[in-house]
Amino acid sequence: MTNLFTIFDPSTSMMKIQLNWTSSMLGLMIMPVWFWMMNNRYTMMMSKPLNMLNKEFNILLNTNNKGMTMMFISLFTLIMLNNILGLLPYLFTSTSHLMMTLTMALPLWLSFMMFGWIKNSEKMFTHLVPTGTPTLLMPFMVCIETISNFIRPGTLSVRLTANMIAGHLIMTLLGNSTMSVSTNMLLIMLIIQMMLLTLETAVAIIQGYVFAVLSTLYASEVN
Repeated sequence: MTNLFTIFDPSTSMMKIQLNWTSSMLGLMIMPVWFWMMNNRYTMMMSKPLNMLNKEFNILLNTNNKGMTMMFISLFTLIMLNNILGLLPYLFTSTSHLMMTLTMALPLWLSFMMFGWIKNSEKMFTHLVPTGTPTLLMPFMVCIETISNFIRPGTLSVRLTANMIAGHLIMTLLGNSTMSVSTNMLLIMLIIQMMLLTLETAVAIIQGYVFAVLSTLYASEVN
C-alpha cells in the first residue's frame, strides 16, 4: 500500500528527474498535420467532433465568431489526449496532478475576472445578486456569490484530478489482486478490468468536455 501512489509520481525511478511530464507532449505526435496532409478518414474523424464542439461553444458564448471557440476546443483536446494516454501502461497521467490542472484553470479564471471587472463592471456587480433575491438576503448572496467565484479554479482543477486519481487507483488495486486470485475467478476479474477500462475511457473524454464547457460558461458570464 505504500507504493500505491507511485503511479502518480512525476519523477522517474532511476534518475529521480521529473521526466514523466514529457508524456504530455506525446499527444502532439498523433495529431494530424492539417496543412500538409490530404483529407482522409483520420482527419475526418478528428474534424467532425471538433466542428460539433465549435457549434456548441458558439451557442454558449452567444457568438458566431469561429475564433472565439478555438481556445476551448484546444483545451478540450489537450485534456482528453492526456487523460487517454494516462490509461496506457507505463505512461504518466499528467492530469492527475494539481500542478497541471491548476496551470490550466487559474490563468483562465484570472483572465475572465480581469476582463469582466475592467470592461463590464456593472454587469459583474449584477451577477453577485441573482434576480428575485429578497432584500434581507442580498448581503448574504453577495458573500456566497463572491466565494463561489473565488473557488471556481479550485473546483475545475480538483474535479479533473480527483476523477483521474480515483479511476487509476481502482484499476491498480484490481490489477494487483488479479495475480493472487484463483483460476476460476481470473476470467471474472479480466471482464471487470475490461469494463472498468471502458468506463475510464469514457470518463477521460467526459472530463475534458466538462472542463471545456465550464470554462466556456465562465467566459460567457463576463462577456
